[in-house]
Amino acid sequence: MPEPRDPVEPGEPPPEEHEAVPHDPTGLSLARETARALGARARRRRPPPSGERRRTVDPVSSGAHPDDRDPQTLSRAVHRLVDAKGWAAEVNVRTLLARWALLVGPTLALHSKPERYADAELTVRTDSTAWATQLRHMAPQLVAMLNEQLGADTVRFVRVLGPDAPSWKHGGRSVRDGRGPRDTYG
Repeated sequence: MPEPRDPVEPGEPPPEEHEAVPHDPTGLSLARETARALGARARRRRPPPSGERRRTVDPVSSGAHPDDRDPQTLSRAVHRLVDAKGWAAEVNVRTLLARWALLVGPTLALHSKPERYADAELTVRTDSTAWATQLRHMAPQLVAMLNEQLGADTVRFVRVLGPDAPSWKHGGRSVRDGRGPRDTYG
């Protein structure tokens, strides 16, 4: 009856047939043959593609204490993103403008709303010209208050706009330099 063989791993060439080797009590020939097989397998491995290296773990940052590789809370990840992109001043302005009623008072907040912030200029829209005048008189104090809370020169100017004027264009076809508003609406 033939002797059973060891299974062959996929991708490995079939074992070479050797002549009957006299029994080696020290196992030296078996060790040499195993080392030769392992060396051949290691030589057949492909090197990693160029530019791709194995990541090594920094033994200093590894351990039981929290580090940057641990899962982060969403708020911490957002704060890190805001800091990395340099959006901190913009986010602070938007947060403060979301609390407009606390900044200017509830009465004035009912009749005005911040529309835009760009290039250190805050644009505020009011619902009547009287409230626009009130807010224009208050603009220097508003700039000082915003800069105190947000940092120097975050807001340099407050532009106050009154209500939008009504449109006199009605329909898809109208005269470009038409009549416009007159002293009577009839």
